[in-house]
Amino acid sequence: MAVRMQQEINKVIIGQEQTVKFVVAALFADGHVLLEDVPGSGKTMLAKAVGRTIGGNFSRIQMTPDLLPADMTGINYFNMKTSEFQFLRGPVFTNVLVADEINRATPKTQAGLLECMEEKQVTVDGTTYSLDDVFIVLATQNPVDNQGVFPLPEAQIDRFLVKLGMAYPKHDSMVQILQTHLGGGKPVLDAVEKVVDISEVFTAKKLIRETEVHEDILHYVAEIVEETRSHSGVLLGISQRGALGLVRMAQVLAAFDERDYVLPDDVKEAAVPVLAHRLILKNSERMKQNREQEIIEEILGRVSVPTE
Repeated sequence: MAVRMQQEINKVIIGQEQTVKFVVAALFADGHVLLEDVPGSGKTMLAKAVGRTIGGNFSRIQMTPDLLPADMTGINYFNMKTSEFQFLRGPVFTNVLVADEINRATPKTQAGLLECMEEKQVTVDGTTYSLDDVFIVLATQNPVDNQGVFPLPEAQIDRFLVKLGMAYPKHDSMVQILQTHLGGGKPVLDAVEKVVDISEVFTAKKLIRETEVHEDILHYVAEIVEETRSHSGVLLGISQRGALGLVRMAQVLAAFDERDYVLPDDVKEAAVPVLAHRLILKNSERMKQNREQEIIEEILGRVSVPTE
């Protein structure tokens, strides 16, 4: 199932196989994705392609400074015909939600996504409405902008299971991208077909949660997390949510390899995408590019790996 989804997405997202893999993995891990890279790198197209593969509902919100939380969650309006208030659902009531340029929205609006992402529900005027069981937020942001943006607070960054980039493609991939988009005829996204149903995704998510995680693996994860808290360059290390997210992602990666048990290699593969963006570095470390990733890799090389 996951392989077919990746194959379909890779038809239009060329040369980004690892990023595509982790986006699909986040869907099955019941997590959310923060895509950060330069403008025009295909972040929004990737999000749309994910929605097409599962045949679910898809919504896109262009985050702007004048956007209000009610524009996302919905409002109660007075129906003149029935003389009653009715709830008009916002775009968060979907399966795949793209929050484009999330850091252009004000902190108040950004906070409007917190309840949706963590608890899969929306509360409006004291009434709580549940979101779909299959719900993923794919938020994008550009790291090069510094005007008219509101950096995401640590509390919201921690809500994202993984943070991924869309690196510049290699030469051959770049040529293939140009050929794909200059082909004419149908829109590029029309090449992406539905390969699974929402019900199948929901069932797969429940089965993946049953993937065995040996106690030694849990100790391994705990040691990695504890090392981030004592690292000399880290002001604030990984929380319990981050540790659980690492285990969830390792379970998904094991399932992708058709295993019903987690290996240390699954933890290692998931560690940087799941943990790096959660680190809060000391001022002396913040100006170093990719320092968060380097710290996680240092810790992985230092913590002893469990053996059978």
